[in-house]
Amino acid sequence: MAGRSITVVGECVADAFVERGAARPGELALRVLPGGGPANTAVALARLGTPTRFLGRISTDPFGDLFRAHLADSGVDLTGAVRAAEPSTLAFAALDGDGHASYSFHAERTADWQWTEGELAAARADGAVCVHTGSLALVREPGGPRIEDLLADVRATATVSIDPNVRPLLVDPAAYRRRLARWCALADILRLSADDLALLLPDTMPEQACDHWHEAGARLVVITLAEHGALASLDGRRIRVTAPPTTVVDTVGAGDSFTAGLLHSLAEQGVLGGRLDALTMSGLEQAGGFAARVAARTVAVAGANPPWAGEL
Repeated sequence: MAGRSITVVGECVADAFVERGAARPGELALRVLPGGGPANTAVALARLGTPTRFLGRISTDPFGDLFRAHLADSGVDLTGAVRAAEPSTLAFAALDGDGHASYSFHAERTADWQWTEGELAAARADGAVCVHTGSLALVREPGGPRIEDLLADVRATATVSIDPNVRPLLVDPAAYRRRLARWCALADILRLSADDLALLLPDTMPEQACDHWHEAGARLVVITLAEHGALASLDGRRIRVTAPPTTVVDTVGAGDSFTAGLLHSLAEQGVLGGRLDALTMSGLEQAGGFAARVAARTVAVAGANPPWAGEL
C-alpha cells in the first residue's frame, strides 16, 4: 500500500430502488445496490488503479456481505474494516425523470456511526498519501468527532480530503454548518456539490463560497455543478471544468466518482502526501478533466457503478 495509496473512511449504505413491473399484486419489489458515498469513492479509486484501503464498520447482516463482496471484487483493501454487530444502513432511492435521486434513510443505531478510537487506530500509520472521508460518518455521533481526531493526526504525513455530502433528511444542515469550519481547518481538499452549496451557504455564488472556505483553511475547493461541469479553486486561482456530453441514466454516485477521479489524478501526479504545495494550475486542469470523465461514465449506467481504468 506504499507509494500513492489512499485510505477512505466512512459508511456503506444499501441503496434500494423500486423495481416497477417486477412485483406481484400486493408486493413491492426492490433492487438493492451497494452504495454510500465513501464506499463508492473507494470502489471508484480502486477500479482506476489507485491502491485503496477502506475503513468502514460493515455489518455482518446480508447487506454487509453485499458490501464486502462489492468492495473486494473492485480491488479495495478491507483489512482495516470492522465486522460490526449492528445492522446496515438502508436508503430508499427515488429517481425523477432526469435520473436524479432523492433518498429516505433507515439509519438509527446502525453500524456505520459507532466508531471507537481503537477501531480507527489502524489508519494512523498505514502510509497512505491521502485520507478521504465525509458524508454521514463524519457528522453523526458518536463516530464523527473521532474521525475528526483521526484527520488531525494523519495530517502530518497525508493530504486530507473531505466531501460533506449533506443529507438534510437525516441530519439538519445546521449540524454541517457548525462543523464545517473545523473540517476546512483539517482539509486540504473540500469537494462539494451544487446541492451541498445551496444548503450550506444559501444564495451564495460558487466563487464566493470558494473564497469563504479558503479563509477557513481548505486550499483546494471543488464544487461540482452537474451538467455544467465543476469549479475548482486553488488558493483563489480558479478553473472551470467542462462536463463531457453524456446520456444520463441516473446520477447516483456521480459526485463520489468525480472525487475518486480527482484524487487518482493527483496521486498519479505525485502531489499528495502533504499540503498540495506541488500542485500547479495545469495539474489541476488535468485532474479536473479526468474527474469529469470518470463521473460521466458513472451517470451513463444505473447505480453507483464507476468505470474501470480500461473503460476510459
